[in-house]
Amino acid sequence: MAGLRLGPLLRHVDWDRGGSATVWVEADRPCTAEVRCADGATASVRTFQIAGHHYALVPVTGLTPGTTTAYEVLLDGVRVWPLSDGGFPPSTITTPAVTRPGRAAPELRVTFGSCRQAAPPAGRRGPHGPDALDTLAARLAAEPEAVRPDVLLLLGDQVYADQLSRETRRWLAARRDLREAPGAQVADYEEYTRLYYESWLDPEIRWLLSTVPSLQIFDDHDVVDDWNTSEAWLAGMRATPWWRERVLSGLMSYWVYQHLGNLSPAELETDELYAAVRASPDGTEALRAFAARADADPGSVRWSYRRDFGRSRLLMVDTRAARVLAEDGRAMIDPAEHRWLRENALAGHGGYDHLLIGSSLPWLMPPLVHDAEVWNAALCRGDRGPRWARIGEDLRRRADLEHWAAFPASFAALSDLIEEVGTGPRAPATVMVLSGDVHHAYVAEPRIPTTARVFQLTCSPVHNSIHTAVRFGFRLGWSRTGRWLGRGFSRHGRTGRPPLSWRRTGGPWFGNQLMTLSLAGRTARLWLDQARSGGSGARLVTVLDRWLTGPE
Repeated sequence: MAGLRLGPLLRHVDWDRGGSATVWVEADRPCTAEVRCADGATASVRTFQIAGHHYALVPVTGLTPGTTTAYEVLLDGVRVWPLSDGGFPPSTITTPAVTRPGRAAPELRVTFGSCRQAAPPAGRRGPHGPDALDTLAARLAAEPEAVRPDVLLLLGDQVYADQLSRETRRWLAARRDLREAPGAQVADYEEYTRLYYESWLDPEIRWLLSTVPSLQIFDDHDVVDDWNTSEAWLAGMRATPWWRERVLSGLMSYWVYQHLGNLSPAELETDELYAAVRASPDGTEALRAFAARADADPGSVRWSYRRDFGRSRLLMVDTRAARVLAEDGRAMIDPAEHRWLRENALAGHGGYDHLLIGSSLPWLMPPLVHDAEVWNAALCRGDRGPRWARIGEDLRRRADLEHWAAFPASFAALSDLIEEVGTGPRAPATVMVLSGDVHHAYVAEPRIPTTARVFQLTCSPVHNSIHTAVRFGFRLGWSRTGRWLGRGFSRHGRTGRPPLSWRRTGGPWFGNQLMTLSLAGRTARLWLDQARSGGSGARLVTVLDRWLTGPE
């Protein structure tokens, strides 16, 4: 009898007509996966196989718009979800109401964050404090009538391939000799599946992901720290005997566990790789060839995607695999990716009220950090000679100088696009860049003459920590002293002033945390909730509640 190894995860929920959703599962053997909803909607598909693992992405249609329905999962006709002893409310699919002409679109709630190390097993305290996603799940489970997010945006580092838990290190040590490279880091596809199993089998997370739709994008730790930070870094990694298997396995597992669920049923129907994998008794080689092509020619694959939620548009941008790394043409995203971003930002311009740009890496950073990254890029480019170029490359890796500012032409291009989209009578009410990565949260606003309100909203970590020295550095980076130091970097690198200026209007906040946006009409409201320990367990504490546009 087939068993449920992992999942279910509720992924794509249709906001155009409100009648479909996709549910992802991993089974322990080949079988037919079926989703049955309490309102009568049902769907089933056969699993596909990758490296001895069996998966299904079940497209459920015929759902009633504007309703919430419980669902169950069956494998070969036997119910495997919900668990008989789960202790959580039923998993549900909530569909948005269809907006009629002349009527306001339904409110959209988007909860987002990044950087989640798997929580330790129950009964053992970990080094990072309470998990914000766990704590959110516990609150929603305890309050079934509470307003839930319409979507979770997980903005990178969903798993840590290079920073393993004690339990996973023990599991690896029983499998291979950790004295051989890559040591206590994942090496192949099977070991990646262990990371997802450890992270998503957490009972609270499992229930939360089964009932709140999620959209995801990778960042560096999903593959390795500093992934694609520079041309020299990549050359060094490709010279190691273990890197090829690591990166191919990382891309393969990302496609299966994260990327597929980002796609709509219509996109899945036209996806050639998905069709090939499902048609084959074993799709491993087809997926491996795809991953090899993606690694060799990043421009041949698009990991970025667009989702429209009524009158709010999300453009999730790949800021890792789409990079151009040659020092004489460095770019955060390659020309084809920038064209895609521009076309989708301008398509139907005037037809949406809010533009969300999901980027795992922040666009606007503390000014000192920004100036240091622009300076470092100039050094690595050779502007101050070969000796400084070598120093710059070492600093780039040690200090993680690889955000948008480290790709100055891309920073300017994104800034220009945001100004263009946000200006004029057809501009949306807001343009917001949603980011994570930097293990703290803040709100920043650029000083540009736009009609729309423009924000950088940064929120991380969900479950991780930050060194005291780095915390001090970020605080210094926003200060007047930091701005003065930044000008010193600019003078040495002869880089001049940034193409725009900005100011911090919230934060910095440190801790395990999640941001939530509420978008209704042309209003936008922002919350920041932190997970804090207490006598009765962890709880979410609201530390920011602010209207970005609309009532004050």
